[in-house]
Amino acid sequence: MGDIAGCSCCSLVLCIIGFVTVAYYLLRWSWQCWHGFKVYMLSEIWQTDLRTFGQWAVVTGATSGIGRGYAEELAKRGLDIVLISRSEDKLRRVAKEIESKYKRQTRVIQTDFTEGHSIYPAIAQQLEGLEIGILVNNVGMNYTGTLANFLDVPDPDQRITQLINCNTLSITQMSRLVLPGMLEREKGLIINISSESASQPQPMQSMYSASKIFVTYFSRCLNAEYRSKGITVQCVAPLVVSTNMTYNISVNPLVKSAASFARDALNTVGYTTYTCGCLTHALQHFVLSIFFPGWLRLSSFCVQHLVKYAQFIEPDLRARMAEIKNKQD
Repeated sequence: MGDIAGCSCCSLVLCIIGFVTVAYYLLRWSWQCWHGFKVYMLSEIWQTDLRTFGQWAVVTGATSGIGRGYAEELAKRGLDIVLISRSEDKLRRVAKEIESKYKRQTRVIQTDFTEGHSIYPAIAQQLEGLEIGILVNNVGMNYTGTLANFLDVPDPDQRITQLINCNTLSITQMSRLVLPGMLEREKGLIINISSESASQPQPMQSMYSASKIFVTYFSRCLNAEYRSKGITVQCVAPLVVSTNMTYNISVNPLVKSAASFARDALNTVGYTTYTCGCLTHALQHFVLSIFFPGWLRLSSFCVQHLVKYAQFIEPDLRARMAEIKNKQD
């Protein structure tokens, strides 16, 4: 009798554990589905009025790619735009197009974010007096145009400094410049562009991946610090978007155009402070997190095959880089 009672007790405990486990995962998956539906579906219907944050939006890296997509979409939604980028000619051209197409005011600031601390006093002076409601920290660069090991780039000393200045220093310094005004008005939105490369360690993209996880953590911490004061800090982590950095890869169901991505990502403002930007990228992130986890990416087997793949695609990437450079010139 004692043995039977003991077995019954063990069976009951196991049933309870099983029930709790199943209930936990059902509730978790239900919440994830509801959150995804709200962020990527409901946001298509009801969008936050971005004009409530302030008159001006500042966009870094604004003359091409995702930055230009954000600049044009923000102007379309009724904000005046400060464009910050490296090329004076491109800045003037994009500013003129925005003014003509969307009838909004623009200002341009020419600067090179790879130069480090010295550029920020001049930027602060040119932003002075503007009611800045939104900052889009988009500017960024890759460590190398191809997949490569840490030291396998020309002049790694200079490249390391440039990448840190562009990808991490710019985020912190630009946030420092605009936050005081936002705090004074008790409202503001900072959008920091991270990357899927930050979701897991990425061998052969070590510097880029590390710089983007900095963006992710900085964004989440900043949002926790200032959300009670009316400031929203959103981190956007896209996958592949057709830009110069991705060699203007053809748009397809998995690859978004910069304009389409910016529109979808801005729709998520007010719904989440961390987003892949669009539904297709969120689904890709979900699949990659299951079938290509961090431990697999870091395994010797995976790295060896990644090296072979990098060698295989390098000639094509070099040709695309040269083609893009010729078009820019």
